[in-house]
Amino acid sequence: MTRNKKQKTKSSSRVALYDTTLRDGGQAEGITFSVADKLKITRALDDFGIDYIEGGWPGSNPKDREYFATMKKTRLKKAKLAAFTMTKRKRVKVSEDSILAEVVQARTPVVTVFGKSWDFHVKEALNATPEENLCLINDTVAYLKDLKREVVYDAEHFFDGWKNNPEYALKTIEVAERAGADCVVLCDTNGGFVPYDIATACDQVRGVLKGNFGIHTHNDSELAVANSVMAVRHGAVHVQGTINGFGERCGNANLCSIIPVLRFKLGLDVLNDSKLAQLTQLSRYVDELTNQQPDDRRPFVGRSAFTHKAGVHTHAVAKDPTTYEHIKPEQVGNRRRILVTDQAGTTNVEVKARELGMKIKRKDPLARKVIQTVNQLEKDGYQFEGAEGSFKVLLAKAMGKYKPFFDLEGFRVIVENRGQGELYSEATIKLQVKGKMEHTAAEGDGPVDALDNALRKALEKFYPQLGEVRLTDFKVRILDSTDGTAARVRVLIESDDGQERWGTVGASENIIEASWEALVDSIEYKLMKGKKSKR
Repeated sequence: MTRNKKQKTKSSSRVALYDTTLRDGGQAEGITFSVADKLKITRALDDFGIDYIEGGWPGSNPKDREYFATMKKTRLKKAKLAAFTMTKRKRVKVSEDSILAEVVQARTPVVTVFGKSWDFHVKEALNATPEENLCLINDTVAYLKDLKREVVYDAEHFFDGWKNNPEYALKTIEVAERAGADCVVLCDTNGGFVPYDIATACDQVRGVLKGNFGIHTHNDSELAVANSVMAVRHGAVHVQGTINGFGERCGNANLCSIIPVLRFKLGLDVLNDSKLAQLTQLSRYVDELTNQQPDDRRPFVGRSAFTHKAGVHTHAVAKDPTTYEHIKPEQVGNRRRILVTDQAGTTNVEVKARELGMKIKRKDPLARKVIQTVNQLEKDGYQFEGAEGSFKVLLAKAMGKYKPFFDLEGFRVIVENRGQGELYSEATIKLQVKGKMEHTAAEGDGPVDALDNALRKALEKFYPQLGEVRLTDFKVRILDSTDGTAARVRVLIESDDGQERWGTVGASENIIEASWEALVDSIEYKLMKGKKSKR
């Protein structure tokens, strides 16, 4: 039934990186790619140095059809473009299968075919006999190899099949290899396996296959990265995953974690240092295109990955970062952050001040005064962990270097229901700016938005750089719910000027007052970065 092809010898220690963000990642809840998004991500992955980019399933939807039509005219620098498909349908000649015809028409150098390895799926999903399934695998792979395509065979549910009927599961991948598959990929499709089972299965696979095999894992047990790394330790030379771990259910294996682990922990040849230094940028770029809020706690690329809060930790890191950091943040394009909180010591103040372009020695009495001020403010509901902008303003005031860029004469916010089912918000504000009185009004989607618009309207003629700033996040936290509507609230605002992101904080029993404090700190932080007030 199967036909023998000339087999390749085992490959070197280099591990091929296969990205399926554009297909598997697009199956994640809340993520939808436009064609333009897919093209941008393709270019970014290629620039980064990914070996294989799985663009989608040709013919499955109009967007993928348009994407592959465009990619026919696009030259990639390094990556090979792969089209995804399934084994041929039963009782249809492989050359007449319309699904495979779409893949062939896409003319990608690589075709990835998934087939069944779990006899339970063969019977229940395919409604086929085990022997029929082997024929489907053989005929599909052989057909694509005759068309001179590089074929990656994804053994769907391989580990489930191996656990329940190892002889048959191993037979399916052996058939795929004999039909000519260039790489057989073992899939933990349900994401339910643990590393030691992965290791045992891979060892058995190495005894059956003569050529390369790879790994594709899902994260339903929070083990996708660990399982992928374990597979590499046990012979896999091809790793599939997605940027930021996007994927159906709990996601796919996260390449943003796998890549640095392979490089820095296993010492494998995946990407050079200059490319790895772009990893954080790539992670955030994909988040931006998919309209996802970046997860600060992602290993390697998250904002908190190299962030230090406790005074003991900060003091040690100031002497030698390896005391509390397993790699240098710059190696993955990230940076170290020092937080100043009620758990901080004077070293936190010294390091954080230096990070913000200011100088305070930890033995300076001023550093202790700053800690005391932070402790009192946090007792009153403020929080500076995510509010570096507010902390810089606080430092400037403590050092006697603070000069306000404007003075508030007063503001008024109106929220009105005009009986049409919509609320109307307007803010009026009076400011003294550079010796001039500014009296402006603006509308907004809510009272805080109206206040922000009015404030910017008054200031941008004096400080045009404020036009670069946009508010990217607004959070309200009730500090003591037992006080009901009179509870004190904390407002955290995140701002971005295209080059930097910063947070500011305000706290009050009045949400408008708390928002005002955070808005003013955000603006003053931006102005402190650039040209100072001439007042």
